Amino acid sequence: KKFFAQFVTEAGEVTGPQIEIPYDLTGRQLNGVINELLSKDKFEPYSFYINDQEIVGTLGESIKEHNISAETVVKIVYQPQATFRVIAVTRCTGTLAGHTEAILCVAFSPDCKRLITGSGDATLRVWDINTETPITTMKGHTNWVLCCAFSPDGKLAASGSMDKEARLWDPAKGQPAGKPLKGHTKWITNLSWEPIHLSKDGVSRRLVTASKDASLRIWDAVTSAVTLVLTGHTSSVTCVRWGGSGLIYSGSEDRTIKVWNPDKGILVRSLEGHAHWVNHIALNSDHVMRNAPANAKEAALSPKQRYENAIGHELVERLVSASDDHTMYLWEPAVGKKPICRMTGHVQPINHVSFSPNGRLIASASFDKAIRIWNGITGKYIATLRGHVGAVYQVAWSSDSRLLVSASKDSTLKLWDVEQGSSTFGKLRVDLPGHADEVFAVDWSADGARVASGSKDCSLKLWRY
Repeated sequence: KKFFAQFVTEAGEVTGPQIEIPYDLTGRQLNGVINELLSKDKFEPYSFYINDQEIVGTLGESIKEHNISAETVVKIVYQPQATFRVIAVTRCTGTLAGHTEAILCVAFSPDCKRLITGSGDATLRVWDINTETPITTMKGHTNWVLCCAFSPDGKLAASGSMDKEARLWDPAKGQPAGKPLKGHTKWITNLSWEPIHLSKDGVSRRLVTASKDASLRIWDAVTSAVTLVLTGHTSSVTCVRWGGSGLIYSGSEDRTIKVWNPDKGILVRSLEGHAHWVNHIALNSDHVMRNAPANAKEAALSPKQRYENAIGHELVERLVSASDDHTMYLWEPAVGKKPICRMTGHVQPINHVSFSPNGRLIASASFDKAIRIWNGITGKYIATLRGHVGAVYQVAWSSDSRLLVSASKDSTLKLWDVEQGSSTFGKLRVDLPGHADEVFAVDWSADGARVASGSKDCSLKLWRY
């Protein structure tokens, strides 16, 4: 049996003519067809989708599953897979002491050469990744450091603390970069830098902070001055993201996600539906906006092109929100206030959500000790990853979207296989014990070489393959 098919890019552009292909073709054989259609000199791997679901078996099985009649032309969407493979980390190569209280946040620099940690001891530390040694300690905060992040160009770092202040640092020297960012009347819960492709001269100039005082503040990183105060939430703002389309998204204990225009300082829309606090939000473009180019081919692109490639040229950012009401919602917040779908299944509050770097999957971490994997486009449930015996606090993806690492209250990290189409999808790949207490924070470097974890035991651990 044969049928007619039309290959289409993620952006909806038609590739080649309609062609007649047999029902029993597998995804691997489809790769040969598309490489020929695109006249590729060198074979490149692709994933194929019908109605946003990946073709795992044969084409005939997928067509049957979607009740597509034999008379219609089947639209097959193809997407390039990561041509590099991240190797699973399996061992701890360094346990770095220095902090005297729990480590609450960890973040790799965009070039993956340094790491920043924030702690309950009110300090931040910068570490050299290659030598696994401390570079500098940054002192100035007077209370717990709750969040930290490198600027997208890697030249500055920002931190937010329980002391109601955000601070900017020169991570190379370990010195403050400008005055403390004062203005919030309660502690800082989260912060986000303006993506580099939106800045006028390719320099990270602006950042936004979220606070327990129900407001957001936009700061000029060069002058340390506040440029705008965004008010509208009626309770603590728990998380904030500066989106690639130029909008700012904030989630709050008032059960809403608000969308802001940072240039005009106005509220664009409010997304409602959650029945309890919004704990965390994530964008399908988070990975590309935070990290340096993964390879020479990417480095040749402008940050704007990289961003557009990452969201599939649809120019529609997707946002997922996670709540204490045990549910998640998937939104296209730049377009409208109606959710794409409500995602249910967790039986306790959800701590953390994250899109895979290719935007195809979402991982959620919950107090119910489970991690759930969802379709990043439709929001449909795919799998549950079970193995932790305590609450799961955070997850981090490998840059090829094939592996996921989770950090838990049970003092372990666990590494999961989440390669779509693989027979081991959803299986535990490696158990990573070693910490002596709860693991609060985890990050995976963009080059795939290392995972970093921060724990209540005051230590930072680096993991490699």
